[in-house]
Amino acid sequence: MKLLAVDTSTERCSVALALGGEVHADEIDAGQRHSRLLNGMIVALLARHGLQVTDLEGLAFGSGPGSFTGLRIACSVVQGMALGLDCKVAAVGTLEALAEQAASAHADTSKVITALDARMGESYFAAWERVADGWHAVVAPCLVRPDALPALDGEGWVAIGSAFDRQENVAAHFAPHVATVLPGRFPSAREVATLALRIFARGEAVSPEQALPLYIRDKVAMTIAERNALKSAKAAAEIGA
Repeated sequence: MKLLAVDTSTERCSVALALGGEVHADEIDAGQRHSRLLNGMIVALLARHGLQVTDLEGLAFGSGPGSFTGLRIACSVVQGMALGLDCKVAAVGTLEALAEQAASAHADTSKVITALDARMGESYFAAWERVADGWHAVVAPCLVRPDALPALDGEGWVAIGSAFDRQENVAAHFAPHVATVLPGRFPSAREVATLALRIFARGEAVSPEQALPLYIRDKVAMTIAERNALKSAKAAAEIGA
């Protein structure tokens, strides 16, 4: 199957092509330039493998959670392409894609904690256990505050995602359970493509209009009062420490 996947859910912009049993990927630190870079990256990747857009048989995108703007960019590009090609789409969760990335880095990984920095002191979180055809969510993708991080059982978990790099409270909370932390990792179209192939194989790909972003959060910025409250809480915690 010739499948194109994209992910623009974070500052990393990536595209991937599943072709002949292999996945080929390109990525770049885009900042806020995803809309300017994505189409060119798609064209370049297809050209490198001698393909046109019309050769594609399926499409996929990292559906979230993540940046509101980034999710909308990936979704709209893939929806537009899929409508023109009359093909189906796989919407792949970014946190599950991170779990797949952890397994690629550690072949024996069976338990993964994924956490992305959601800003405003919060994180997008999920915990996963490997099953025969992918991943089972022990804790489903959710938005969590620093004082409401979930409890996990057992040890030997692999941790991955920007929240472990940027939020000390997240790293400290899960430290007793974690055997390995994979730093500097972001969701990638490579794993989105891998998981999308499984979705297509199970017959679970959907029509373009049904492929939607997973936002989780319903607002993108704190009010002034909320920012002041967060600063006060941090100051109190530092004094208490």
